[in-house]
Amino acid sequence: MTPPRKLHIKSYGCQMNVYDAQRMVDTLAPEGFVETASAEDADLVILNTCHIREKASEKVYSELGRLRVAKDEAARAGRAMQIAVAGCVAQAEGEEIVRRAPVVDVVVGPQSYHHLPELLKRAEGEGRAIETEFPAADKFGFLAQPKPDAIRARGISAFVTVQEGCDKFCTFCVVPYTRGAEVSRPVAKIVEDVKRLADNGVRELTLIGQNVNAYHGEGPDGQTWPLGRLLEHLAAIPGIARLRYSTSHPRDVDDSLIAAHRDLGALMPFVHLPVQSGSDRILAAMNRKHTADDYRRVIDRFRTARQDIAFSSDFIVGFPGESEQDFLATLALVTQIGYAAAYSFKYSARPGTPAADMQEMVSPAEMDQRLERLQELIDSQQSAFNKAAIGSTVDVLFERPARKPGQIVGRTAYLQPAHVMAAPDIIGQILPVRIDSLERYSFLGELVTPRKAREPALSQASGA
Repeated sequence: MTPPRKLHIKSYGCQMNVYDAQRMVDTLAPEGFVETASAEDADLVILNTCHIREKASEKVYSELGRLRVAKDEAARAGRAMQIAVAGCVAQAEGEEIVRRAPVVDVVVGPQSYHHLPELLKRAEGEGRAIETEFPAADKFGFLAQPKPDAIRARGISAFVTVQEGCDKFCTFCVVPYTRGAEVSRPVAKIVEDVKRLADNGVRELTLIGQNVNAYHGEGPDGQTWPLGRLLEHLAAIPGIARLRYSTSHPRDVDDSLIAAHRDLGALMPFVHLPVQSGSDRILAAMNRKHTADDYRRVIDRFRTARQDIAFSSDFIVGFPGESEQDFLATLALVTQIGYAAAYSFKYSARPGTPAADMQEMVSPAEMDQRLERLQELIDSQQSAFNKAAIGSTVDVLFERPARKPGQIVGRTAYLQPAHVMAAPDIIGQILPVRIDSLERYSFLGELVTPRKAREPALSQASGA
């Protein structure tokens, strides 16, 4: 028998990349690849890249420098190692990657992962292979489905891509250029994926897309379904206890999504809704096509539908032309909304985006100072939100053993980690936990009631 080949994937950035990495593993499994945690002993290393974060390209090239050493050592040991760069940096830079890093064998954009086996074979024969086009065919129809063992090994929570691409063209963002136009998968295909996951023990789904609430897939009735109707349909699938979605745009929050939060117990009351700035002037420069008041009204609609709902968001500080008054408007918005969590970043230019050509730059020192002020405010809100749970009883979906022996960790409806002392057979169950204390961002608590039949354990749900 031919021994299995070892595959190592390092993913950067968004949840979409985590999902894409799993689908690459599934696609390469029939070719004899099995995952390894070590790049040094891998036969194939894939860097699954993200172009959103600061200095993304530099991080990739730095990693490729380390991999060149590993590839040379493998060659001296008589073993061939292939290196592939995938994801949004691959899409954006294409042949420039192999020019700067000849160690790379394959460059593949996010729409062409289903071609990985043939690209690897082509690289073996021709020295390298590059594919960064936007193919007309839907890649999801060609990607291999995960095997039951692979699903169970990944745990009780899973991502499912329902939408890709973006038509918004925010001036700071490369996504429309690296992921293409908005495309939504048909409802029937999503349901197939979800049923397969549920049949193998998955209890919680996060529907993902670059602009997930712009979802407009074809329903089984031939009509175009919005995200809210899709969520309602998925909530009825046996075994699925929790639903989430990310990432949303304020302009695409429609009545069906608000109604889903009002009516669906499985839909968690925690929404990631990026705003980026609280200044209307900066929002216009970003081409966000909404104002700060528009955003506040969207938040109000959610809160009217469900009083226990909480929010996270994204913020960029130091966007070209941002004044102190603009920044103060962001602080005012954060203070008014009150977030359970948020992500904040200093602006960094992305080549090819309109904002990269803007001249009125904010100094690095000013960016650092503003980011520190914003993060201090966000951290205080997150701390207050977490502390408010101490002494209360909350439902926790248990995921896995914790680092401390005897502890099991799960997550609340708001994605807060919660640890209890318990047997591993509670994994896959939703159980009430009394929250006793908070250590940084994690809760410590105790199970409130005996485990009898609140939820089936993972081993029972999966049929294992």
